[in-house]
Amino acid sequence: MKKIVSVIFLMSVVLLVNAQQKSLYDFKANTLDGQPFDMSSLKGKKVLVVNTASRCGLTPQYALLQKLYDTYKERNFVIIGFPANNFMGQEPGTNSEIKEFCTKNYGVTFPMMSKISVKGDDIDPLYKWLTTKTLNGVVDANVQWNFQKFMINEQGQLVDFASPREKPDAEKIINWIEGKKNN
Repeated sequence: MKKIVSVIFLMSVVLLVNAQQKSLYDFKANTLDGQPFDMSSLKGKKVLVVNTASRCGLTPQYALLQKLYDTYKERNFVIIGFPANNFMGQEPGTNSEIKEFCTKNYGVTFPMMSKISVKGDDIDPLYKWLTTKTLNGVVDANVQWNFQKFMINEQGQLVDFASPREKPDAEKIINWIEGKKNN
């Protein structure tokens, strides 16, 4: 019995260590323009990863995301948007239509990536890492809806997430960006 417990404990430690070996910097994506984007270019920055949609009740969060980006982009902070059509078909557009919508309606200047899947059998590898504790070493955080926010530290490690309904300027997110402890 002691051997079984020891083996299980050792396997758990190995899984956790392996999970921590991967980081945001191990992933690549394409921008809305189809250009390659290497996440390793974000080393040393805090990154807020957000799955977005153009026809959602939470779509006005684009304005708050842009304001947050404008406020903190000079302080080693960036937002990366990932359009996804996983929830009630609320992001049906092409990449060029999404880019036009974001620019025209919300003046988005933070990096927006090509449309991906953030859940299900075709989940993008980055989102598989973000949402799976055995891969990210921190938390299981299935994407609940559009505009879920994942907080990545300057070393590319997931540190926390915020639910879709939590606004981008929520105290939890601001405190994380500013390096303050949440109460």
